[in-house]
Parts: sequence; structure tokens; C-alpha cells
Amino acid sequence: MPNGGRNLDAPGAYPGAVEQRPPVALVRRARAVDRILQQVYPDAHCELDFRDAYELLVATILSAQCTDERVNQVTPTLFERYPDPVALAAADRADLEQIIRSTGFFRNKAASLQAMAARVCEKYHGQIPRPMSALTTLPGVGRKTAHVVRGNAFDQPGFTVDTHVSRLSQRLGWTTQTDPVRIEYALDALFPRKDRTMVSHRLIFHGRRCCFARKPACGACPVARLCPSRDLGEQDPVRAEKMIKRP
Repeated sequence: MPNGGRNLDAPGAYPGAVEQRPPVALVRRARAVDRILQQVYPDAHCELDFRDAYELLVATILSAQCTDERVNQVTPTLFERYPDPVALAAADRADLEQIIRSTGFFRNKAASLQAMAARVCEKYHGQIPRPMSALTTLPGVGRKTAHVVRGNAFDQPGFTVDTHVSRLSQRLGWTTQTDPVRIEYALDALFPRKDRTMVSHRLIFHGRRCCFARKPACGACPVARLCPSRDLGEQDPVRAEKMIKRP
């Protein structure tokens, strides 16, 4: 078994995981925050365009250090040219790099994409695998990327700990951990498994639209009363409201 014989799909199997249950008050506050975010972002979803697990995996790899909007501009051409792992593995490297150039780090991404596709073809008969333990053996795929694919293409819920989920979970006082895997484990303890993918989407929506990295719009934040970091950002309601990014 990969990962030193440790089954990372099993509860409590994360490196450095803390086994004690979180305080009941913390669980209640976290779920109260999520109920509010459900009302604010009823359409929260994965903002990468995809039709199947292959397309989502490729798009997620491309999204590293790049906006979803930019990735969505690139992938229609990419998937028309290389519609499956077999085609991608055999792609002309120069052509692939040119298509994805605008996403940044295009040479490294092209190498990862082709290595991933080759591994899928050789090991999994051209089909994107479902288990976390299999996905994370693919080149360019870590737990964050695997959770995106599992949660949105395979309906296997889990927390996608990207920069937004990491930042908000700390600001909201849900965890003091900074390692993504430990954050994931801490959040798992706060929410039922079936809710974890959607909680991730709502946190990401809120991070992109209100709880910004440099200066959050605290004065207009719908969950400010439940947030221990509510004094961190802009306090004036009018100025804060102007900061909010709305559709």
C-alpha cells in the first residue's frame, strides 16, 4: 500500500492527526456559519468547467497558480484537441505547451499532464481512478486535487483545502493548524461527510467574494457575528459593501 502502508482513506489516518473530538460549541458555531453561507451562496459550486473526471482532473492541475476563469478559457481548445488520457499522453509537447501557456508554469504543467495521462493509461486502462490512494499516485495530483475530482466528478465528499479554505478555517477559529492535511482532518471533525464538498465550495465562494486575503470586508460579512477575526478587515459597512464581489 502507498504512503508507508497507511490507508489515507480511513478515518484518523492523516499524518499528525489529532484524535480528540472538537468542543460541541465549536461544532455548533461552524455549522451555524455554514447555514448562513448556504443562504448567501445557494449556487456555490466548482467554478472549473468540466464534463467528466478526466476534464476536471486536467482543469484542476492547470488551476495551480492560475484563476479558474483563465483555465476555463483554455480548456475548450485543449479538450477538443486531446479529449481523453490516451490522446493527452501522446500529445505533441510543443503544441500542448502552446495551448496552456497562458495558465502559467506551462512547461511544468504540460509535463505533469502528460505524465498523469500516461500513468492513467498504463495503470488504470485510461479511466481516472476513484480511490484517494490511487489518485494521489498520479503525477501532479495531491490530496487537494484528488478531493476536487472525488467530490465533484465521483460524488465522494471531502474537504478541498486550498488557500481560501485554509485562510477561512483559521480566521473562523475552526482550527489553528496550518498544514493542509491537518486542516482537512480538523474540518472533517466538524461536519458530516456528506456535507464536506459543499462546505468547501461555500468557503471558497466566501473567500473569493468577501473574506479576502489582504483585507476582508468584515463590515459587510454575513457571518461576522460568529467570526473571532471580525475586527481584522474593513469595519465601515458602506466601504465594506463596496468591496464585496458580486455576480
